[in-house]
Amino acid sequence: MANITESLKRVAGTVFVILQTRLELLANELDEERLRIEKTLLYAGIALLFFGLSIMLLTVLVVVVFWDSQRLPVLGGLSAFFLIAGLLMWNALRLTAKKRHPLFSASLAELSDDREHLSP
Repeated sequence: MANITESLKRVAGTVFVILQTRLELLANELDEERLRIEKTLLYAGIALLFFGLSIMLLTVLVVVVFWDSQRLPVLGGLSAFFLIAGLLMWNALRLTAKKRHPLFSASLAELSDDREHLSP
């Protein structure tokens, strides 16, 4: 009877070690995903700042060049261009937001491997 009890304790210990390892892997994946998202948002924000400044300066330059002869058509054309570009980017953002990256893919793969190894 003592052998069965010891054997059950070892099996339970092994199961808890496996669960602990999987939970640690899951926590690592969450942390990596959080860091990746923060880094992406930081770079996107800085890029948007510089793109916005360059677009504003380019617009001012074009308007100044055509100030005497065609300022209203130039302003109208640039406004239409920026509106169309904004709508295209909004559509691209919507499509990108719909795509999902499988979260916890490494953890799910490890759990699948565990299930295969433990199945009879």
